[in-house]
Amino acid sequence: MPVTPEQQAEIDAERSAPRQTLRATSPGIEQHLYTAHPVLDHGFVRVVDYMGDDAAICQAARVSYGKGTKSVQNDEGLIRYLMRHWHSTPFEMCEVKLHVKLPVFVARQWIRHRTANVNEYSARYSILDREFYIPAPDALNAQSVINNQGRGEVLQGEEAARVLDILKSDSNRAYDHYESMISAEGQQGLARELARMNLPANIYTQWYWKVDLHNLLHFLRLRADSHAQYEIRVYADVICNIVADWVPFAFKAFEDYRLGAVTMSAQMVDCLRRMLKGEDVNPENSGMSKREWREFMEMVE
Repeated sequence: MPVTPEQQAEIDAERSAPRQTLRATSPGIEQHLYTAHPVLDHGFVRVVDYMGDDAAICQAARVSYGKGTKSVQNDEGLIRYLMRHWHSTPFEMCEVKLHVKLPVFVARQWIRHRTANVNEYSARYSILDREFYIPAPDALNAQSVINNQGRGEVLQGEEAARVLDILKSDSNRAYDHYESMISAEGQQGLARELARMNLPANIYTQWYWKVDLHNLLHFLRLRADSHAQYEIRVYADVICNIVADWVPFAFKAFEDYRLGAVTMSAQMVDCLRRMLKGEDVNPENSGMSKREWREFMEMVE
């Protein structure tokens, strides 16, 4: 169950009590407030609060123009200029606070983005629920033979069934032992902060994650990429949809100049220029390693 009955009651109460405000609001993200968007089998992402919109980005950028400026670019054009030239500080004027429920192993990837404020559910004080991420059959991939960090073909038949059985049985066995340790019959029971060490990395945790737009877009550039691990990419995809509604000009610029763009090394640019001149460029005369050449060809083909 992505949202507990208690959480849903809290969400419903918040949605039923709209408040007046003098601050700038974004109609797009207002629709996401207090709505839990399901992710994976038990996870979700929901917007708790936010600050700023596209206009806040422009306001911050234009403060440096000073008195006497005769004209300024339109908002969308200015935002695209800022994104194109990597002027990041105006994007830091917008912030969002998300409530995220996610598997622990995904959280450990996520927390590597250290430019946010995080407060996680504490298994020292509370008992974790019996909820584990069990991949859908089409997400059970073999190890890639060409990329140590990647996935290969989807497992089929008996092997897929064997792996799913191991994941389910190990998860439930570990949780059974967790429960028995913290509630030993006739004894005081092991401290929760110790009992949790035996739980698997696919158990679900929750946190509040507050981040400014600049660092959020950096997170999305890496985690919404097709090469990112599936289990974190699906969270990034949901957040992309939220950001697109929140700051549509900024997100469109982000799509054009970050998500849909490529970065070339000096050697790659040189090879591209030589190709445009009609030269025969190949791995041997490119000045690049085999992996660099393969990545270059993926860009230009």
